[in-house]
Amino acid sequence: MNATSDLINFPTEGRLLGVDFGTKRVGFAVSSGDQKYSSPLTVWQRQTEKGDARFLKKLVEDNQPVGLVVGLPVHMSGDEGEVAAQVREYGDWMAETLSLPICYWDERFTSAKAERLLFTSDLNEKQRKAKIDKLAAHLMLQSFLDTDDRSQAPPSFPVKSE
Repeated sequence: MNATSDLINFPTEGRLLGVDFGTKRVGFAVSSGDQKYSSPLTVWQRQTEKGDARFLKKLVEDNQPVGLVVGLPVHMSGDEGEVAAQVREYGDWMAETLSLPICYWDERFTSAKAERLLFTSDLNEKQRKAKIDKLAAHLMLQSFLDTDDRSQAPPSFPVKSE
């Protein structure tokens, strides 16, 4: 897989899987086939690499995505820190394991937005915690889908494709 600085080869039709990475949990969202809408999908409690791979392959089998959009946590300056490096490592592993193209997308504030949205709901803390990661994945993926011109990714968010 080679990194590129644009989205020219990234699929513009078909379902996309949005990913909100965490060291303990990973949130997932899925887009509509026309890539206009996103819906929260599920949260996965991370296990071993083998367990994660088994879950991801089943998720792909069930949802048939044509690409991965992985939320990348960047600093306000746009610089990437240690967590972004972990996200890239996991995202690259996912893309290779699933044989899907991947795009990293700025996820600044999505977890905070998700927390605010859930805080105003009637859910208790345990219920909110169970939903936050898939809601964050949904908000990040919807941000990607809402972008008018996806023909070029910002330089700090390279795309990897086969």
